Amino acid sequence: MSEWQDNKRWSDNFLNEIKRALAIHLICEAPAQEDQERNTDLISLKMDSVRVACRIRRETWIGKSKEFTIRVGTPSNVKTELAKIIEGWGDLFFYGFGSNDGSKLISWKIGDLKVFRLTLMRYMLEHKGQLPGEYKTNNDGTSFRVFDWSQFKGMVIGSSEPVSLTGDDADANVVSVSTAVDQ
Repeated sequence: MSEWQDNKRWSDNFLNEIKRALAIHLICEAPAQEDQERNTDLISLKMDSVRVACRIRRETWIGKSKEFTIRVGTPSNVKTELAKIIEGWGDLFFYGFGSNDGSKLISWKIGDLKVFRLTLMRYMLEHKGQLPGEYKTNNDGTSFRVFDWSQFKGMVIGSSEPVSLTGDDADANVVSVSTAVDQ
């Protein structure tokens, strides 16, 4: 079994927790009139497909929770996550840290990929096509960019962590939903 297959199997352990966390942001209470006239208590925020890219890192890396990584290169030269995002694929980005044993999510954020793309393109226009973030490589020959969440104002739409709603907090519009994965 390849390293990719091992990592995929490990990260798939968290899919049910990821779905619960996403539901809080994709389903909301219907307005009273909807309930009274149309028998509707809950309503989806969007009826089209919502494509969610998921990236779960091992808890070993939780000290890096102020940043996120996106793959930019592979030894086989297959299309990477960043290329797909730039092409317009993906609506949301679920980024979290899971226990090394695969038993639970420890921390996570949900990001709006439209905000990421817009900020990325603006940066590249202002910096002669250069990508933001730091370029890094893994031992397996893959490469990625390390981005700082605070560089992408308004990108975070949900988080498992308490969020300050005062001052210049980059994530001031975030609603904390830390109980979602505890239940």
